[in-house]
Amino acid sequence: MTGSTILAARALTMRYGRDGALVRAVDEIDLEVPAGQTVAVMGPSGCGKSTLLHLLGGLQRPTGGEIWLADHRIDAMSERALARLRRDHIGFVFQSFHLMDELTAVENVELAALLAGQSPRRARRRALHLLDRVGVADRAGHLPSALSGGQRQRVAIARALSNEPLILLADEPTGNLDSAATVEVLRLFEELRAAGQTLVVVTHDARIAAVADRMISMRDGAFADDSRLVGSAGGTGYATGTVYGSGTVYGGGR
Repeated sequence: MTGSTILAARALTMRYGRDGALVRAVDEIDLEVPAGQTVAVMGPSGCGKSTLLHLLGGLQRPTGGEIWLADHRIDAMSERALARLRRDHIGFVFQSFHLMDELTAVENVELAALLAGQSPRRARRRALHLLDRVGVADRAGHLPSALSGGQRQRVAIARALSNEPLILLADEPTGNLDSAATVEVLRLFEELRAAGQTLVVVTHDARIAAVADRMISMRDGAFADDSRLVGSAGGTGYATGTVYGSGTVYGGGR
């Protein structure tokens, strides 16, 4: 990988079944994500985009190909090493939030830092800072059941940022939100983008493109198009990359 590349995949493949029942969920995809870039991967349900994200984040093992995070080939790691890498270097945001119902907002955010060995005082201080950063500091002491969907997603984003990850991976982050909450989360993603956070977001919501540097369209387990978005968060235009072969994309860099 080049020095500026945070995440890369080479001939990444995920297949299920065999013979006539073979499903190519991810079909020999090549991808490079430079540091500081926000990439939106879009496509209809069942196109393989969530599987792709789970592979990139080390939540599933591929059936072929390589995945690199910075200088680490993560598909070849042991389960213990992979768990440490996910904990320390990857932030995850999911459609269903996955907050712990019995913990308050601030306790949910500080948990990852505590598991990583940070002192309770430092973990609490950073958790409060992150809740303020995502605009829900006033809800720090509330349980998830007392939060709106948009507030829960912002808490989940704060939790994903707790260990200052190299990359933030988001799987349909606005899928369970109403329009107003979606706007709030998109505004937060734009702030993270402006701050230089590397993000990969998979979604079927075209509004995500408004906060991305690059948009990849996915169909049937492969990349169909890679577009470098031009201008600011307003989505003022795009320059389209070219796809050669099965899932190999060129021309989509920032």
